[in-house]
Amino acid sequence: MKNKLSSSIEDYLEAIYELEISEEEVRVKDIAKKLDINPASVTEILYKMQDLELAEHKRYGKVSLTEKGQGIAKKIYDRHKTIVEFLSDILGVDKKQAEEDSCKIEHSVSDKTMGKLVKFIEFIQNNPHGKPLWLKHFEYYLDQKKYPPQCLEK
Repeated sequence: MKNKLSSSIEDYLEAIYELEISEEEVRVKDIAKKLDINPASVTEILYKMQDLELAEHKRYGKVSLTEKGQGIAKKIYDRHKTIVEFLSDILGVDKKQAEEDSCKIEHSVSDKTMGKLVKFIEFIQNNPHGKPLWLKHFEYYLDQKKYPPQCLEK
């Protein structure tokens, strides 16, 4: 997509995508509940999303993403999950806080940076020797608020 979508539309895309994964039919009330907003606001954005050919919605009917909308939504969803994984599993941020922060970060991080982040997580998780020593040292540092003894040895 040439023009960058607003954070709001990206949030709707992601919410609809997640609902489509878990439910048979997605309705305006489901989206409103998930995003904790007024159903009238959902309907208003859905008209914009239809104009952008991202979603389909008939009045009082189900909501679905178009193929174009689904592609963008999956990308946003994957970004969100990757950022949550990095923040919680690598940096040790509380899962709830990681979810909140991911919602903010996912809209502004570049594709290039996101690609590097994915590779960084893969590198750590697929290390044939297990968790890297430096990551164990970092966890110790977070927990004890000091460097592990072996880091202080010369």
